[in-house]
Amino acid sequence: MTQWDPNYFQKDEEKLKELGYKQQLVRNLGPIQNFGISFSIITVFVSVTTMFSYGLLAGGPATMTISWIVVSFFSCMVALSMAEIVSALPTSGGPYYWAATLAPPKVSRFNLFGLISSNTSLTYGLTQLISNAILVKTDYMVTKSQNIGLCAAILLSWAIMNTVGRPFLRYLLYYSILLNSVGLVVFAIAVLVKAPKYQSASFVFTRFFDFTGPTREDGWSTIASPAYVACIGAYMSLSSFYGYDGSAHLAEETLQAAWTVPVGIITSVVLSALLGFFLLVALLFSIQDTNLFDMLQYKNPVLYILVESFGKNGALALFSLPIMCSWYCGLYLTTSNSRLIWAFSRDHGLPYFFNKVNERFMSPMRAVGLSTCLSFLLCLSSLGSAVAFTAASSMAIMAVLLSYGIPIFLKLIGHGNFCLRKGPFQLGRASYAISFISIVWIMFSCVIVSLPTATPVTKQTLNYGPIGVSIIFILATGGWLLKAQRVFVGPVKNWTPMDISNYMGSAANKT
Repeated sequence: MTQWDPNYFQKDEEKLKELGYKQQLVRNLGPIQNFGISFSIITVFVSVTTMFSYGLLAGGPATMTISWIVVSFFSCMVALSMAEIVSALPTSGGPYYWAATLAPPKVSRFNLFGLISSNTSLTYGLTQLISNAILVKTDYMVTKSQNIGLCAAILLSWAIMNTVGRPFLRYLLYYSILLNSVGLVVFAIAVLVKAPKYQSASFVFTRFFDFTGPTREDGWSTIASPAYVACIGAYMSLSSFYGYDGSAHLAEETLQAAWTVPVGIITSVVLSALLGFFLLVALLFSIQDTNLFDMLQYKNPVLYILVESFGKNGALALFSLPIMCSWYCGLYLTTSNSRLIWAFSRDHGLPYFFNKVNERFMSPMRAVGLSTCLSFLLCLSSLGSAVAFTAASSMAIMAVLLSYGIPIFLKLIGHGNFCLRKGPFQLGRASYAISFISIVWIMFSCVIVSLPTATPVTKQTLNYGPIGVSIIFILATGGWLLKAQRVFVGPVKNWTPMDISNYMGSAANKT
């Protein structure tokens, strides 16, 4: 690791200027805070808690544990590839800027749509966790209108904290890190200690379930094969490992970004993989009743496990931990989204109106507002609909993974040129191989999250994620052809306002 340079702030500004931008945001995040952004967004505490029932139904314990190990390994490969790129190009644009620098900018919109879909999926998931908790001691069912109101309140709280509460975000990161690490470990140990009995190791690592059909005889393992069920069962793990580009979107607010951001991305993925596996195994060992339909009486098997071991009051106390982690995840996902929107509008990929930084709070308030509004609009279509929620989740994973894959692919095919601009974090001779592995894994993952997860395939069980991503691609391409190519300047490369004005005029004359 390089020595900490006392002149890092000046060097960060010089590097940013070299990439074509001036310093506008407050650069005051250190290594822990930058790591905390991606770590809080990944938040395996939430993904395991919300997707546990899906994992049990689609493959059971064997698929859950094995897929976690496999997905963790390949996610680390992707994180390493991304870390090498961000070390050379440490700006708030993240994958958008990397793709726009290495290739034509029209391919770089997936990251924005993916992160907005992620926010929608997370908001829906948080409302479901709250609804599940209410059902533990009451029979009260939250209505759709109440769900929408709760969704709006949650999104508004994130928006307020990212605008007027901007000075406190870096301090709240410490609480988020503690909840997602120490809180998770305490949660898992408490579950293991209080469990009246334990399942065997063979149950945790080899037991296979298939409840993907109306009956056990009509599931995908019978219609297709157990391998198909294992693939779709990996959806739980895949839903955990994305969003770790959050550290990159905060690059312009991070000290010694060319080194700190790559380390933040890698450590967040590695630590999340280890903690998530520990939590997953602890819950599986502590299952008391292997009858899945009994476990689903609380709509969330994790709650069932907690109630069996701690009683209702103790279960609710522990269940509040993933609920709080979910809120922190949304808070910093909104931060990441707003920085992407702000950077994209800076290059006229979005209306320049959203590039404004509020001088009092040093926050891109307009970008925060747009991110919140778009997330709420998607929530209106998904709240109360399991089909729409699955589509939003699938869209989020595919779009984000594609946004990761595009710059990694461009780095791969232009490896010689990229080597000329490498930053301090380098993979050396392993760079090419790791990039290739990352691309293959991303392609495979996109196929997995495109598959139908339940049988028979009807309009209620069809996976609409690929359709949503296709629509996004068509709209993005159409927008590029109709307008964006005339106004989009890409990475500004130190252009002056006069340069941009001349470019606009020239592009308009061509049309």
